[in-house]
Amino acid sequence: MFGDLFDEDFSFLSNNQCGKPKSKLKDAELPVPRENTNLSGIKNQGGTCYLNSLLQTLLFTPEFREALFSIGPDELGSLEDNNKPESKVRIIPLQLQRLFAQLLLLEQHAASTTDLTDSFGWKSDEEMRQHDVQELNRILFSALETSLVGTSGHNLIKQLYHGTVVNHIVCKECKNVSERQEDFLDLTVAVKDVSGLEEALWNMYVEEEHFEKDNLYRCGACNKLVEATKSAKLRKLPPFLTVSLLRFNFSFEKCERYKETGSYTFPIRINLKPFCEQTELDDLEYMYELFSVIIHKGGCYGGHYHVYIRDIDELGNWQVLEEEGNMNDEDKDKDTENAKEKENPLRDLKNILMEEESKEIAVDRLAQKLLEKKSVSWNKRYRKQHGPIRKFLQSHSQTFLLSSDESRVKLNDQSHKLHFGSMSRSHPQNGDVKMSSEKVTTGLREYSSESHWFDLNDSKVQPIREREIEKQFQGNESAYMLFYRKSQMTRPSEDPFDTARGNPRYRVPSHLLKEMDAANIRLQKKRAECDLADNNIDLHLHVYSHYKFCNGALHPLLSQKESVLDLTTDKRKTLGELRQSVFQLLAFWEGNLVLSLAKPLPAGLHIYQTLEGDDSTLSGIGLFDGADIFVWNGKEVDGVEVQTSIDHEPIIINVLRLAGHNEGRMGQQFVESQHVFSCSSNLRTVCEALMSPKGIVLKNHSQCERESENWKVIPEEDMKKTLRNIGLSDGSSILVLGSHDQSMVNVAGGNLTAFTHDISWLQVTNFCRLEAEEMQVKITATIETVMADIRIKAIEEMQLDKELVNNSCLRPISRNGKLLCPVPEDYTVKEAELKMGSLLGLCSGKAPTATQLFLYYIVGHELQSSREMEIVVEETTTVRECLNLMLKKLDIAGDSWHLRKIDWCYEAGDALHEEGATLKELNICSGEILNVAEGKLPPKGFLKVPVWWYKSLSQLRHKSNMQDQVNSVSKKMGALGLSASGDSPTCLQSEADLCYVGDIEISGEAFLEDLKMQVMTLPFFQEFSIPLPEFLRVWTVENKHPCRLLRNNKQQLHKLKLGNRVEICIEPLHKREDLGPKDLLLRVQMGIPGERDYYHPVDLVWDISKEYTAYALRQRIASYYSLPVERIEIAKYSPGKFEWMPVCSWTQQVSKRRKKKKSDSLQLSSYCLKDGDIIGVKNLLLDDSKDFSTMKDDIGKQMQKQHYVEKTSSQQAVCVQSDHLSGKKVAKNRKPEASLSISVGVFS
Repeated sequence: MFGDLFDEDFSFLSNNQCGKPKSKLKDAELPVPRENTNLSGIKNQGGTCYLNSLLQTLLFTPEFREALFSIGPDELGSLEDNNKPESKVRIIPLQLQRLFAQLLLLEQHAASTTDLTDSFGWKSDEEMRQHDVQELNRILFSALETSLVGTSGHNLIKQLYHGTVVNHIVCKECKNVSERQEDFLDLTVAVKDVSGLEEALWNMYVEEEHFEKDNLYRCGACNKLVEATKSAKLRKLPPFLTVSLLRFNFSFEKCERYKETGSYTFPIRINLKPFCEQTELDDLEYMYELFSVIIHKGGCYGGHYHVYIRDIDELGNWQVLEEEGNMNDEDKDKDTENAKEKENPLRDLKNILMEEESKEIAVDRLAQKLLEKKSVSWNKRYRKQHGPIRKFLQSHSQTFLLSSDESRVKLNDQSHKLHFGSMSRSHPQNGDVKMSSEKVTTGLREYSSESHWFDLNDSKVQPIREREIEKQFQGNESAYMLFYRKSQMTRPSEDPFDTARGNPRYRVPSHLLKEMDAANIRLQKKRAECDLADNNIDLHLHVYSHYKFCNGALHPLLSQKESVLDLTTDKRKTLGELRQSVFQLLAFWEGNLVLSLAKPLPAGLHIYQTLEGDDSTLSGIGLFDGADIFVWNGKEVDGVEVQTSIDHEPIIINVLRLAGHNEGRMGQQFVESQHVFSCSSNLRTVCEALMSPKGIVLKNHSQCERESENWKVIPEEDMKKTLRNIGLSDGSSILVLGSHDQSMVNVAGGNLTAFTHDISWLQVTNFCRLEAEEMQVKITATIETVMADIRIKAIEEMQLDKELVNNSCLRPISRNGKLLCPVPEDYTVKEAELKMGSLLGLCSGKAPTATQLFLYYIVGHELQSSREMEIVVEETTTVRECLNLMLKKLDIAGDSWHLRKIDWCYEAGDALHEEGATLKELNICSGEILNVAEGKLPPKGFLKVPVWWYKSLSQLRHKSNMQDQVNSVSKKMGALGLSASGDSPTCLQSEADLCYVGDIEISGEAFLEDLKMQVMTLPFFQEFSIPLPEFLRVWTVENKHPCRLLRNNKQQLHKLKLGNRVEICIEPLHKREDLGPKDLLLRVQMGIPGERDYYHPVDLVWDISKEYTAYALRQRIASYYSLPVERIEIAKYSPGKFEWMPVCSWTQQVSKRRKKKKSDSLQLSSYCLKDGDIIGVKNLLLDDSKDFSTMKDDIGKQMQKQHYVEKTSSQQAVCVQSDHLSGKKVAKNRKPEASLSISVGVFS
């Protein structure tokens, strides 16, 4: 999706052979012209690939394009008047006209949609988000219809895209026909469990749905529930048929969205006669041709769109592809096929599937059989060339068919044919309608061999063959929207003076033609300016009279600005012409004039080569923009002979010397100085110049001078080599040691044994005696110093008792002052991972040995407020022994305790169940924090389950406390500045209440019925008369609220996925209950007419085995309250948000078939209906208000808003304070995601 985000900028990079960048940027950018296709792409603004694909489709819909162009400025207004307060400019159609004109006529590689998206009211963040192209299609058409109200194009969308569907319900008793007509701008068809477009249309408009048995229809004529049939037909066909494929679905097993990537065919030509209500017309009236395919690549949470489009008016240049197509494919691919025949696994996979009786096999099993047959796995033999096996099967859809979840594969029965849109099955039950695949569809290779198809992928446009569409049947990159046009629609091509073929100016308004012509003239002028700017180079002339030669390089006598002359010239000129220009510039020059290429170095200016060949162009001899030219006589500067070329390049060397030993604690110091040498000088000469002819020289092999291992001794035999041969360059460092310093060097190993920059200090604070005055000393140490030596030296410096030498340890101190684990005595500073300057604490007690663990532990459940205690144990100590040691240290008796780990969030984690295991076996390390928690762990395989008593809403609603609740709510509303409307409510919805009643221990192999029986033995339940377990309802508890309903008394607990930390709540019932897997338990409450409140809620069991739709739920609730379905309204309550979501039973026409669409299911977002959800009901016979909210909801929202504002303010204050202390900039808050919308003005 973001592929073109950075591809639209054009930069000018010179062929700088010395790596020198351009001295300045050119003012004019090069406008890229169109490519060979002569078609313009559209720039991606960051996430607008979906918009680009739809706009290109509309552009290549000539009837839409010309109808839009036919609306003149007298109706739409002018863009120049947009900022005038009284003018009403219809800016969206104007910007769309202008964009279409740019795409047709402007000589540029890609057009920008910035002006168009600005007219939508979109901001930069909206243009970075990707949305669904099907949603955009509807919203854009709606915006255009609104913008064109009151103009001649007010019915543009309706004329081109509007169609109607009629739904019939026929009563089987009285034969009464109920008819309902629906309008559509696009057809949404199913993909899941459907082989192609024609099968989906057959399911929608040919098959009938039967109302029978428990699912009867209430006939208006019979006034009773009867059996009936339901069907749908296309009544009116639009000139352009848009088909949206439902590629995205929801997996109930994985509880996540996924994309349907299985095979889904669609035809180039399709006959819609079998799906229409009127079939008397000629077949040509029902024929449609495919002209656009919008393709989605990626998953359901993101991806990229591009589009395949048929160039109906032949505006683009398709000849490039035609010439390639005229080549003999057999001759061209013969050698390639022979070379790859041995490596192609297609034949082997087909043979394996042919051997299967069912001709179908799991993909994993197919790979296993290939391994058995070839003695080598797919990944080793074929993955590098063909990718994963599933990808290979997808790419050969003509041979293999994958299931919808891509877990199984079978041979395509029609793999010997071109299976493109043909009917996958016949329908003999409808004898009146016969479909011939020969009439309905035509294969790609048989039809329209001269059709010009292009792939428009944002800025990139390339021609494609028609058969490329086959690859979009399935896979991660597959068709998402289809656009058909009536076959009878033709384009004017007879009159040579009024033809649309190959004429991009056809029907374009004159004012846009003038604007585009003027823009093209400006583009041509700009390209000429860019060409001139690209060939002009700036040269910096250095005149020898302004320079002196010293320290191996040239240095200016004056300032840098006064010593350099700038000359701009054309790089297409010759060297002789440049020499003449320099002569004219330097009128005072006498004698021979030599031009040499130079380069500024850290050491100074150096001459590399003399420019020769007066007839050669400047670009030919390698001159680049910003090059430095030294003008001299070619021999000397200021009487000194100058050595040129890269072999005598001067370099700066950092020379380090050992200055001597200091008496202080900072140890030895180095003195650093810089010297300039020619890279052709040998190292011995350098040492003599440094007055150390017999010294040892070490070279730094990295840029870090603080590590001794980075310094290596240069052998004696290398002392005669040049600096360049040794590997020294600008900024390199060498260490020169005299004879008295050579003890620091391991001559045999060739490295430095110690480096004085590693010598620093550590701070040690005395913690041995808390009552004594705190002492702190600095101890000199290196990274190789042993911790025991640091401890002894600290004791001596602080003059402490010598007894501490054998009974003390060093412990690092964290930034918040906490004492960390003691450091082992035999560790060095480096092994202890201590930084120089770290703070250590000298504490009583020996440091743990290599076989001991230092642990922290906290008693009880209040982890944040409890004090951490310390203990040292052997790593072979068992969990039970460690717990006993901790309890003994705490002077706590009893065995009702256990150990838990504390995670990184400082919360109690998993319990250590294996009390007989050692700490080492459980990977317990020094420094870990354990929690000594109260309670005995259950035996292995058992669960310890806390039990809560669940008081439902109906149990809490007693008259004794209702007035108190009303008064409390009224007080809260008054405090928040709210007022109650209407009469005071008699009851309020209250949260469910939980009361803790005890714990039970039960085996994970036990059944749910056993759990209920054991719960009934708790003392709390003795006062209740509960006859059987069926009178109890069990919920899991999360965040102190009921969550999941446990059903099926014969189900084992481990199969119900009850973990070690599960909690349950028990709800008593007045009657027996045995819910099945397809029974949904809802809390239904009827609204009180005229009041913002509800009656007592009731439990309603809804069988969802047949339907899980909004209409079925309305039927169930209406049946329970004995009300007509059309006279009730229902809504789902979200307690956490204090919001009601109306449950709408309106469904699109795509669901009018026997098999209901799962996208209508209430189990999907945004309803996500589950057990225990609250459903509000409004009786429209008594109350016409559709407001489901209560007074409590108003208070809850206000309190939530107030809490959010306070929380946000406190978080921002903390962030600002911390960022101020750390010097960081405060980051902006991320805005929440917004739905796609287009802002349109009001027109009449």
